[in-house]
Amino acid sequence: MRGRDDRATVTRSQTRVDAHVKVLDDEVVARAKARGIDALVYAPHFTRLPTVRERAARYSDDELTVVPAREVFTGDWGNRRHLLALGLSDPVPDYITFEGAMAEFERQDAAVLVPHPGFATISLTRPEVDAHAARIDAVETYNTKLLPHQNARARRTASETGCAGFGSSYAHLPGTVGEAWTAFGGDLDDAAAVAEAFRERRPRTVIHRGGVGHRLRGLVEFAHLGYENTWAKLDRMFLSGNEPTLPSNVAYEGRFDDVSVYE
Repeated sequence: MRGRDDRATVTRSQTRVDAHVKVLDDEVVARAKARGIDALVYAPHFTRLPTVRERAARYSDDELTVVPAREVFTGDWGNRRHLLALGLSDPVPDYITFEGAMAEFERQDAAVLVPHPGFATISLTRPEVDAHAARIDAVETYNTKLLPHQNARARRTASETGCAGFGSSYAHLPGTVGEAWTAFGGDLDDAAAVAEAFRERRPRTVIHRGGVGHRLRGLVEFAHLGYENTWAKLDRMFLSGNEPTLPSNVAYEGRFDDVSVYE
């Protein structure tokens, strides 16, 4: 493992990016470094961009870059589409229209990624990816949390629509960090460089660990969906008060009222 002094004089031949994680603490950082990950894209649910940035900066060092990002929930509960944005300069809330989110990403020149395409009712479908391919910088082609047939479908979606791919652990649990990654050539030495690599659609390779241990980690993550969609959602909706990423939150100063999907 390279130390701080080495990183000052050594340029990496490639940068390994775990392109979507939900958790970040000392354990996550240690695991990422142990697995040779150079950058984590940190996009926790329902967390405002300033908070994401503060945590990303706190856990970044010379060995590991933590890239602040937002997985924005567009549409209402019956028409939910997730979008992953890197390189944002200003906060963007959840629960706004798809077009409202895309327009804001374009205004900020953010990199727009499609996580878990075709999964359940929360993701862009293949026709939707095709319709917006010119506005999409990458489609997730490997997600540790998903089952093999779901990842195969995602790869077909990227291939048939001409979109670049990316891979991630999609870790909601610390033990899953570094199970999959996107490898770019060259040294992407900060968060802006990682976002730019996606935005410029640079060549990359999607890689994941193998074996029984990897498959078990994926199954554990998949099972964790049950918790997220029951007790965690109940707590967030009814016990925790006003979600910080609602368009109506005072922090957004009414800027997204015209594209909010809820009154």
